[in-house]
Amino acid sequence: MYKQVIGCRKCPRLVDFRENVKITPRFDGEKFWRKPVPGYGDTKGHLMIVGLAPAASGGNRTGRIFTGDKSAEYLVSALYEAGLCSQATSTSRNDGLRYIDSYITAAVKCAPPDNKPTREEQLNCLVYLDAEFLCNDDLNCILALGHFAFRSILDRFKFAGFETKGMKFKNGAYCEIPGIRIYTSYHPTPRNVNTGRLKRMEFVGMLKEIRKYMGQ
Repeated sequence: MYKQVIGCRKCPRLVDFRENVKITPRFDGEKFWRKPVPGYGDTKGHLMIVGLAPAASGGNRTGRIFTGDKSAEYLVSALYEAGLCSQATSTSRNDGLRYIDSYITAAVKCAPPDNKPTREEQLNCLVYLDAEFLCNDDLNCILALGHFAFRSILDRFKFAGFETKGMKFKNGAYCEIPGIRIYTSYHPTPRNVNTGRLKRMEFVGMLKEIRKYMGQ
């Protein structure tokens, strides 16, 4: 699946954007990944974390999801505090970060303009999200980061024949599919963090609750 993901060119708008993102002075001289970004982590884990898409100067630059941008900085430090990864930073593909009993991915594998994939682009990527679910045999818990990721998760389960009617996004809450609990949180964007919409104590508390549910 890795080769299929990084070789995907289904969405012309996303291909054009990811391949032509301007390099800011901060990253002068650095070679950008500029391809779809596959998921990363423990495929035997009990938790899957799903975000929206790679950041233009994060995953699209480094080649690893939630790596090298402000959202990654917040998320990974919180996961570390909750005991779900090996270190508090995520800066490059070679930084030694390991996820503990968990796997992390995005609903859309390419960086989108203005962080806004279209519905068609989201559906084009659904086959890859489905494959990731199928590869994670021991999955019993999902964390959706934001409304967009939550919708993609529900689309995947509908595609697989599960009933999802009435399930709604609510920050800090969860809903259940037979055998799997889906937790929902605001995405750790700088805007959500800086405005206090996403509160660190509450977010880390939810991660610890997730860890308990996973049986750790």
